[in-house]
Amino acid sequence: MRSLFIKLKIFDLELFSNYYYIKRPTIVEQISFNNRTFYAKFERINEPLTDVLLTQHLRKQYTIALPLLENNHTNYLLIEYKGKEYQRFYHLIKHLFKTLKIDNYTIYQGKSVEYLQVFIAVNNLSLADADAKLQELSCALESKMVKNWKCLPSLSLPNAYNIVTLPYKKI
Repeated sequence: MRSLFIKLKIFDLELFSNYYYIKRPTIVEQISFNNRTFYAKFERINEPLTDVLLTQHLRKQYTIALPLLENNHTNYLLIEYKGKEYQRFYHLIKHLFKTLKIDNYTIYQGKSVEYLQVFIAVNNLSLADADAKLQELSCALESKMVKNWKCLPSLSLPNAYNIVTLPYKKI
């Protein structure tokens, strides 16, 4: 039986979850995955995200994240850029997506101006298909600039790392 997920509307994004993650100043969990060890600073909170917490996130009092995967499927592909060439990346993404005829995307600013989040809306895409599509997009970007981004969700990461920090501002 499918568990009940709560729909959250954040800017233009519709995310579904009955839990969230909060960033802590220290490591909260050690995760073994595919012969690798991950050290998570995001603690899973098994209750729905409240409006108060969302407001505190937007005021940068807390850093809140939500899972990208539900039953190994996603409704968003995410490319997160963090670097000094954020303006170049912004224009490159727009040009690349126009060339590839991808028009169902939105760009948001993260915690700082140098942190961009590109959400591409998809319809219940499996993790394997999402990973393949993101690898394709990443290779196309990499041919134009030095890689300073990560793509999520990813097959090479545990579920606790396939999360998205909520954006702060729509660009």
